[in-house]
Amino acid sequence: MSDEMKIEDYLAQGGKLTTPANAPARYRAELMKIMAIFVDSELAGAAGFADIINEGPGIKERIAAARIVLEKTDHAEKVLRLMGEFGADTARYANHHPWRDRLSRDTAPGTRRSAHDMRLSVLNYPLQGWSDAVVMNLCMGLGVCVQLQELTRISYQPLSQAIREILPREQRHAELAEEGIARLLETGARADVETSLAYWQPRVAAMFGDAEPERMAQLKTWGLRRQDGADLRAEWQQRLDATLARLGLG
Repeated sequence: MSDEMKIEDYLAQGGKLTTPANAPARYRAELMKIMAIFVDSELAGAAGFADIINEGPGIKERIAAARIVLEKTDHAEKVLRLMGEFGADTARYANHHPWRDRLSRDTAPGTRRSAHDMRLSVLNYPLQGWSDAVVMNLCMGLGVCVQLQELTRISYQPLSQAIREILPREQRHAELAEEGIARLLETGARADVETSLAYWQPRVAAMFGDAEPERMAQLKTWGLRRQDGADLRAEWQQRLDATLARLGLG
């Protein structure tokens, strides 16, 4: 039996890898894809919120938006360092893609741009003002937390450790969004909030796509995935419904 097969058997039994040197070629490719999706999504998300900071209605709101931009960029850098250990060109990565680019607002949910980067599809859509950004941050923030919880159990230990450090801050981003929506409702912006919820919910739901069955089975065997996209989507919807009920929007 080859060394690679021995490693794959080890992974299938729940084993963990700690360095790029131990990673089989196909495992390495899938892991790099997972990390690139995370990094690109964090950078694209930060770029979107950077454009909205000065639309915050007060200092507290602007600080919250600036904090999200700072921390998402920091999260991207943490995982990008791991990609560098696999040979990614980290020096030019931040300026290599047009992170601020978006599709038109009326583009159908789930649409991906065909080039440039690997951001989650929901990050291809533009924000329209402060209340829209806060609603998007709630819907997306809860979705990110569900996805990152999945990644805390990934079989590549350096990534799982990095995600464990990142997850509490992403959870706080979702909490900030809930607080922001509560303030918007207090100021009579319910109609705007409800309009944005109707826009963003299907776009966030669409990002929980599943790989082809054969590929998904392999990812699970390697410990790179545990739950299917449908299960993650259901968990996100449950969290969102509970949050909206607390806000009186259920």
